[in-house]
Amino acid sequence: MTSRRLFTGRLFCTSLAISATLGLAPTLAFAQAKLKVAAIYTVPYEQQWVSRIHKALKAAETRGEIEYKSSENVANADYERVMREYATGGNQLIFGEVFGVEAAARKVAKDFPKTAFVMGSSGKPQAPNFSVFDNYIQEPAYLSGMVAGGMTRTNKIGMVGGFPIPEVNRLMQAFMAGAKEVNPKAEFTITFINSWFDPPKAKEATFAMIDKGADVLYAERFGVSDAAKEKGKLAIGNVINTQAQYPDTVVASALWHMEPSVDRAIALVKEGKFAAEDYGPYSMMKHKGSELAPLGTFEKKVPAEVVAKVKAREADILAGKFTVKVDDSQPKSTAK
Repeated sequence: MTSRRLFTGRLFCTSLAISATLGLAPTLAFAQAKLKVAAIYTVPYEQQWVSRIHKALKAAETRGEIEYKSSENVANADYERVMREYATGGNQLIFGEVFGVEAAARKVAKDFPKTAFVMGSSGKPQAPNFSVFDNYIQEPAYLSGMVAGGMTRTNKIGMVGGFPIPEVNRLMQAFMAGAKEVNPKAEFTITFINSWFDPPKAKEATFAMIDKGADVLYAERFGVSDAAKEKGKLAIGNVINTQAQYPDTVVASALWHMEPSVDRAIALVKEGKFAAEDYGPYSMMKHKGSELAPLGTFEKKVPAEVVAKVKAREADILAGKFTVKVDDSQPKSTAK
């Protein structure tokens, strides 16, 4: 051993001894490595639902808490393979959405019991390491429905969704209930485009609704607000706030914030306390997992009495005095 290496070794041991004597953790010697996190998405990053997960993980990466890798547009047929690659690559926490690949994803989780998985799923948690989440944003969806009910002049509201699955149905049902509270005369035309990302198809469906008298459109999918803008109608956003892109079209939006769920999972993995659980409740308003977006450009355009009703209902929700019903059944058109 050279004198330089001997000196370095002695200095290292001395620093450990001093730290132990003072009761200090040797943070310089053993700085905690960043948590390795991966995510697998079946659609583009820009798609509403996925964008919220990606945004929350990027924020954690920016804070220096995690090392983040992700894949977008992964076909269902390739999902299991990509999951296994990320798991064997040493990622300690993996996010994604597995609605079309439940069985395969759960099989991978069983094969990697020491890896934490947090997946968008309609199923239950699977011990010991497969947690699930969902966008339980029915509360702001209800509030946005109240705004829609107060803004329609024809009493006809059009709604375009992706697929009639619980994750979509519950938001539409809550929206409709909110609209009916403010406007009992409101009628709804509902169409599902059977795609998570097909703006042209959503736009075409919206035009058909407008032709039948709808003057407020529920934009569960991209493409709806474009059609509303072209025809001079109003739109209500979902999951993300697009009012900046449509300042004269998008009145309000029910926003989803994935940060509470993401931050919880990261903390539990770091603490060695991660376990299979349902993260759904962390998308609710009391956990800051969702909210009604500010009215912004429509602040002076929404009737004052409607704004007052929305604020009162929002306060009741946060105080636990009012519960928005979770109705996962497929909504039906009521327009004559």
